[in-house]
Amino acid sequence: MIELVSESRCIHCNLCIHVCPTNVFEPVAGQPPRIARQSDCQTCFICEVYCPVDALYVAPEADMNVPVNEAELAEAKLLGSYRANIGWGTGRQKQAQQDQTFHLLRKL
Repeated sequence: MIELVSESRCIHCNLCIHVCPTNVFEPVAGQPPRIARQSDCQTCFICEVYCPVDALYVAPEADMNVPVNEAELAEAKLLGSYRANIGWGTGRQKQAQQDQTFHLLRKL
């Protein structure tokens, strides 16, 4: 479930608003988008994947609002971590090639 839009990282591009399939976000003039309908979030990670500055945090196992601390998330490198793991973003590599399951399937 979407838990955080970082005010310090967000560049107000509103891509998250446009890509969200369940219309979770609302635009706010001159500010980061607001998480308006969090309960509608399907934890699909699309918003996090498309965020060009890793300003979003989607909690993969949360069913409802969980307390998050932006500084702790940044320190743990969790902001945009899904995006990083799939290799989206400048200078990133797909992590699937490091996964042993990927290597097993490649031989089939």
